[in-house]
Amino acid sequence: MHYISTRGYPERKTFCEVLLEGLAPDGRLYVPEVYPRVDDATLARWRGLSYPQLAFEILSLYIDDISPADLKAICAKTYTAEIFGTARIVPVRTLAAGLHVAELSNGPTLAFKDIAMQLLGNLLQYELARRHEELNILGATSGDTGSAAEYAMRGKRGIRVFMMSPRGRMSAFQQAQMFSLQDENIQNIAIEGVFDDCQDIVKAVSGDADFKRRHRIGAVNSINWARLLAQVVYYFSAYFQVTAENASEVDFTVPCGNFGNICAGHVARMMGLPISRLVVATNENDVLDDFFRTGVYRLRGQADTFETSSPSMDISKASNLERFVFDLLGRDGDRTKSLFDDHLRKSGAFDLSRDPAFARAADRFGFRSGKSTHPERLATIRDIWQRSNMLTDPHTADGVKVAREHFVPDVPMIVLETALPIKFAATIREALGREPGRPKRFEGIEQLPRRFKMLPADAQAIKTYIAEIVQGAAC
Repeated sequence: MHYISTRGYPERKTFCEVLLEGLAPDGRLYVPEVYPRVDDATLARWRGLSYPQLAFEILSLYIDDISPADLKAICAKTYTAEIFGTARIVPVRTLAAGLHVAELSNGPTLAFKDIAMQLLGNLLQYELARRHEELNILGATSGDTGSAAEYAMRGKRGIRVFMMSPRGRMSAFQQAQMFSLQDENIQNIAIEGVFDDCQDIVKAVSGDADFKRRHRIGAVNSINWARLLAQVVYYFSAYFQVTAENASEVDFTVPCGNFGNICAGHVARMMGLPISRLVVATNENDVLDDFFRTGVYRLRGQADTFETSSPSMDISKASNLERFVFDLLGRDGDRTKSLFDDHLRKSGAFDLSRDPAFARAADRFGFRSGKSTHPERLATIRDIWQRSNMLTDPHTADGVKVAREHFVPDVPMIVLETALPIKFAATIREALGREPGRPKRFEGIEQLPRRFKMLPADAQAIKTYIAEIVQGAAC
């Protein structure tokens, strides 16, 4: 198995190479040369596996430069009941007849990002030790990626994390999870801007080939293929839990900001998992909903990126959409480059509405979309509580609201949970007039001392800061 760039960079890479690089040398995303196809007999064999066993089977199709024994040990070390609170790792609960929620928030930081980040941390530690190298991870977060990455990487030898977040744009709990960490290998950077500014800086720094080489820069955002690959596993796991046989189709609804989570569903569907539809659920920042309805993808600046009560989705530049568009266009790297580098960078938009490929997209790839607003997510949180006595975070509520609009009788609909409600206590109080519960280990976290650096939304300022920290550690 080799990996190629979405924009036509000619060099083919192995899994461990893309694991450490994050972005391709042309600044774009890695994808596998082909998606391995899974037949009915394989699905039947996988149906009875434990989560770490299933993870090993799926990852083995994409990773051939780590020995099977070592990869199996990494999966077994990652997916344990001690870390995720349940041996099933991602249990599925039923909200109503045919409507289910995959519980992805049982990990150390109470968010779905833990599922992939815990694996990524162990893969990076393994490969860096094998190479006797170090890695400086530069990341951007709108809320949950940062804490999941930091908790996965904290204390790991040979790894430093530089995590950027938009100042004042996360919930108090999310911010406290990150800024309260005192580990020397964790550097939190509060950026004067929005998440899209942070994401642009990651791409700019990674696009500086000389700086990236000299300072060993890697990535943990969903631009890193290894992280997206880890997310493919829970689509299979959830499918097996709500179906009795492989002839059954299911739908998934996924709260979306950066398109990474649902892109993993796209990969699972391309592999042959019987997914009928993949439903994109957005909040008021609805560029993805616009794209899948109209074929027009139009970026929005800081002034037009709304601050909402589902803040982890306050994103107007969905990086992983490029992976899907690459497949949509028949894996044409030159055309993908033209759309994202020429049209998008110069005019802030591209239009596929008249392209025959987009006209066939819904049937060929199964995508649908919808959006939710603040009053609608509050109403959904209340409705779920009244009907099921379950607390739901605002992002998952967005997903449930959109899922109900796309529900088809006799086709199970699975909504991917985003986080536990405690991470967004203010919205839960507004919706229900009550405080969400929290695990004891997080009691009083908002009052802990904080450690972070304030910097402008400027790639050069970030590079200077990274260089200072790296050089200081070397002295």
